[in-house]
Amino acid sequence: RITKLYLCGMTPAPPNAKVLKTALSSAAYVPYQHVASVADALKDLRSGGDVRLYGVETTSRSQSLWDLSIPNPQLTTTTTPSSTNEPNDSLVALIFGNELVGVDAAILEECDELISVPMFGMKNSLNVATCASV
Repeated sequence: RITKLYLCGMTPAPPNAKVLKTALSSAAYVPYQHVASVADALKDLRSGGDVRLYGVETTSRSQSLWDLSIPNPQLTTTTTPSSTNEPNDSLVALIFGNELVGVDAAILEECDELISVPMFGMKNSLNVATCASV
Protein backbone atom coordinates (compact mmCIF):
# COMPACT_ATOMS: atom_id res chain seq x y z
CA ARG A 1 0.00 0.00 0.00
CA ILE A 2 1.37 3.40 -0.93
CA THR A 3 1.27 5.77 2.01
CA LYS A 4 2.92 8.76 0.34
CA LEU A 5 4.55 9.90 -2.88
CA TYR A 6 7.47 12.31 -2.87
CA LEU A 7 7.60 14.27 -6.11
CA CYS A 8 11.07 15.76 -6.43
CA GLY A 9 12.76 18.51 -8.37
CA MET A 10 11.32 19.12 -11.83
CA THR A 11 8.60 16.49 -11.42
CA PRO A 12 5.24 18.19 -11.88
CA ALA A 13 2.77 17.92 -9.02
CA PRO A 14 -0.85 18.86 -8.43
CA PRO A 15 -2.39 21.35 -9.02
CA ASN A 16 -0.63 21.10 -12.42
CA ALA A 17 -3.50 20.64 -14.89
CA LYS A 18 -1.75 17.91 -16.90
CA VAL A 19 -1.00 15.92 -13.75
CA LEU A 20 -4.58 16.20 -12.55
CA LYS A 21 -5.92 15.11 -15.95
CA THR A 22 -3.56 12.11 -16.08
CA ALA A 23 -4.23 11.14 -12.45
CA LEU A 24 -7.99 10.86 -13.11
CA SER A 25 -8.85 12.14 -9.60
CA SER A 26 -6.47 9.76 -7.80
CA ALA A 27 -4.54 12.81 -6.56
CA ALA A 28 -7.31 13.18 -3.98
CA TYR A 29 -6.62 9.69 -2.59
CA VAL A 30 -2.83 9.31 -2.68
CA PRO A 31 -0.94 11.57 -0.27
CA TYR A 32 1.93 13.39 -1.93
CA GLN A 33 4.51 16.05 -1.18
CA HIS A 34 6.63 18.04 -3.60
CA VAL A 35 10.19 18.61 -2.37
CA ALA A 36 13.13 20.39 -3.96
CA SER A 37 15.36 17.30 -4.20
CA VAL A 38 15.55 13.57 -3.61
CA ALA A 39 18.01 14.28 -0.78
CA ASP A 40 15.27 16.34 0.93
CA ALA A 41 12.81 13.47 0.49
CA LEU A 42 15.28 10.97 2.02
CA LYS A 43 15.90 13.30 4.96
CA ASP A 44 12.14 13.53 5.57
CA LEU A 45 11.71 9.76 5.24
CA ARG A 46 14.51 8.99 7.68
CA SER A 47 13.19 11.49 10.23
CA GLY A 48 9.96 9.49 10.39
CA GLY A 49 11.55 6.29 11.68
CA ASP A 50 12.95 3.06 10.30
CA VAL A 51 12.86 3.05 6.50
CA ARG A 52 14.55 0.73 4.02
CA LEU A 53 15.61 2.53 0.83
CA TYR A 54 15.50 0.69 -2.50
CA GLY A 55 16.99 2.48 -5.49
CA VAL A 56 15.50 1.30 -8.78
CA GLU A 57 18.31 1.60 -11.31
CA THR A 58 20.35 -0.60 -13.66
CA THR A 59 23.87 -0.77 -12.20
CA SER A 60 26.51 -3.44 -11.68
CA ARG A 61 25.42 -3.58 -8.01
CA SER A 62 21.70 -3.97 -8.72
CA GLN A 63 19.84 -7.17 -7.93
CA SER A 64 17.13 -8.43 -10.19
CA LEU A 65 13.66 -7.58 -8.92
CA TRP A 66 12.80 -11.27 -9.31
CA ASP A 67 15.66 -12.34 -7.00
CA LEU A 68 14.93 -9.86 -4.22
CA SER A 69 12.54 -10.27 -1.34
CA ILE A 70 11.18 -6.89 -0.32
CA PRO A 71 9.64 -7.06 3.17
CA ASN A 72 5.97 -6.28 3.58
CA PRO A 73 6.01 -3.07 5.61
CA GLN A 74 2.56 -3.81 7.02
CA LEU A 75 3.16 -7.27 8.49
CA THR A 76 5.94 -9.33 9.97
CA THR A 77 5.20 -13.03 9.74
CA THR A 78 6.74 -15.37 12.26
CA THR A 79 7.21 -19.05 11.45
CA THR A 80 6.62 -20.49 14.89
CA PRO A 81 3.69 -22.87 15.50
CA SER A 82 1.79 -19.97 17.06
CA SER A 83 2.31 -17.81 13.95
CA THR A 84 0.91 -14.34 14.24
CA ASN A 85 1.10 -11.26 12.12
CA GLU A 86 2.42 -8.29 14.04
CA PRO A 87 2.81 -4.70 12.91
CA ASN A 88 6.21 -3.84 11.49
CA ASP A 89 7.45 -0.26 11.96
CA SER A 90 9.94 -0.58 9.10
CA LEU A 91 8.82 1.24 5.95
CA VAL A 92 9.93 0.62 2.39
CA ALA A 93 10.79 3.47 0.02
CA LEU A 94 11.30 2.91 -3.72
CA ILE A 95 13.41 5.58 -5.40
CA PHE A 96 12.92 6.08 -9.12
CA GLY A 97 15.04 8.42 -11.21
CA ASN A 98 14.03 10.56 -14.12
CA GLU A 99 13.83 9.04 -17.56
CA LEU A 100 16.90 10.81 -18.93
CA VAL A 101 19.61 10.25 -16.31
CA GLY A 102 18.10 7.88 -13.74
CA VAL A 103 18.91 8.06 -10.04
CA ASP A 104 21.84 10.29 -9.08
CA ALA A 105 24.98 8.37 -8.01
CA ALA A 106 25.06 10.12 -4.61
CA ILE A 107 21.47 8.99 -3.94
CA LEU A 108 22.30 5.42 -4.99
CA GLU A 109 25.02 5.42 -2.30
CA GLU A 110 22.34 6.26 0.29
CA CYS A 111 20.20 3.25 -0.69
CA ASP A 112 20.14 0.02 1.29
CA GLU A 113 19.55 -2.05 -1.85
CA LEU A 114 19.57 -1.45 -5.59
CA ILE A 115 16.96 -3.11 -7.79
CA SER A 116 16.79 -3.54 -11.54
CA VAL A 117 13.92 -4.76 -13.68
CA PRO A 118 15.36 -7.42 -16.01
CA MET A 119 14.91 -6.60 -19.69
CA PHE A 120 15.61 -8.43 -22.90
CA GLY A 121 16.54 -6.84 -26.20
CA MET A 122 18.39 -3.67 -27.05
CA LYS A 123 16.96 -1.26 -24.45
CA ASN A 124 17.96 -1.55 -20.78
CA SER A 125 15.39 0.76 -19.21
CA LEU A 126 11.68 1.46 -18.95
CA ASN A 127 9.93 4.76 -18.53
CA VAL A 128 9.26 5.64 -14.90
CA ALA A 129 5.51 4.98 -14.97
CA THR A 130 5.96 1.53 -16.49
CA CYS A 131 8.82 0.66 -14.14
CA ALA A 132 6.85 1.70 -11.07
CA SER A 133 3.86 -0.38 -12.15
CA VAL A 134 6.06 -3.51 -12.45
